[in-house]
Amino acid sequence: MTDQERIIRVVNQLFIFTDERDWDKVRGLFTPELRFDMSSMGAGEPSVVSADSIIQDWEEGLAKLQAIHHQVGNYIVDFSGSGADVFCYGIASHYFPNPTGQNVRTFVGTYNLHLIESDGKWTIDVFQFNLKYIDGNKDL
Repeated sequence: MTDQERIIRVVNQLFIFTDERDWDKVRGLFTPELRFDMSSMGAGEPSVVSADSIIQDWEEGLAKLQAIHHQVGNYIVDFSGSGADVFCYGIASHYFPNPTGQNVRTFVGTYNLHLIESDGKWTIDVFQFNLKYIDGNKDL
């Protein structure tokens, strides 16, 4: 595999392991601390946070959902001296059956990620989601 293929594999694994709620595997894809930016979702200013804190928030926030599905693509990978910048499109669908019948919430946007390589392993040290829109039941 080329470095570009390995990098795209890491990004795909991030979303697959999140959908599977395999938090140990997700944690292994991040550096111990990373720049995290979900400000487009109203989640506060970008900051450097621990991978453990991200995992804890995701685990708690997604626990009640019956299903989670991420779909990513349109990758652009640019190598820099210290790693690689990755841009991709992303859609996240959350499913939670409820009495309203409005069971799905969908997030559509793009991601800007940065990965670094150490000892032959690529890990994510920057995670930014850029929301375009939310559709469906925003209260799930």
